[in-house]
Amino acid sequence: MNVQKISWKERDAWGRKEFVLLMLLEFGFVIGCIKFVLHPMYSRWLHNDLYAGTLMGLTIAVVLILGVYAVALRPKGLSWTEVGLKPFDRKNWKLIALSSVALLVGAVIIMELTSFLGNTYENSKTVALRENTTFLAVLIAFITGAVISPLYEEIFYRGFLYRWLRTRVGLTGALLLSASIFTLIHIPTYNVMPANFWSGVIFAYAYERTGSIWPSVIIHGVTNGIMVLLTVMVG
Repeated sequence: MNVQKISWKERDAWGRKEFVLLMLLEFGFVIGCIKFVLHPMYSRWLHNDLYAGTLMGLTIAVVLILGVYAVALRPKGLSWTEVGLKPFDRKNWKLIALSSVALLVGAVIIMELTSFLGNTYENSKTVALRENTTFLAVLIAFITGAVISPLYEEIFYRGFLYRWLRTRVGLTGALLLSASIFTLIHIPTYNVMPANFWSGVIFAYAYERTGSIWPSVIIHGVTNGIMVLLTVMVG
């Protein structure tokens, strides 16, 4: 008897409970506590916005990864493959390359257009990096931007969030809603939020096409790494 395999785009193992709990974790604890309470404490402690931002990123990474495991995976007896941590076909390297270029070009165009409204590329972390361009500072910024942030953000926002939305509101709705939520979580770095939305669409599309979060992790890491290096070089 032939058993039709159900696509990950059509069904998942979660319900509203998992979605609500993880959104509360993100918007309640991560934004409300870590970003607005712990981050200022880290800044006063370290006297450096780059190092404080790095420590905040590590804190968020631990909280969200543990959150996905404790809420979405462990109670259901699921493995990390359920949130897209699985191999992808080698033919998708072309998609990765083209998406990386599209992300970089699109982000630059968006930032240039929004600059007419008084927007700038600067934030506390980029300013701190330009003021302290030591090898250690650049290395920390690069590892944070190119490795740590892409991994935990893709697991949470594409592996869980996009997939949860995809099975309920379809392709277009999932792309737009997941990108919108991804944009909102970058508060208070308001100056880069339009580019964050574009990034969220690109990352979700890569996951949509491949069924693995590794392509979006690579695209995310490559583009973030390039931005870090450009910040140092231009500064």
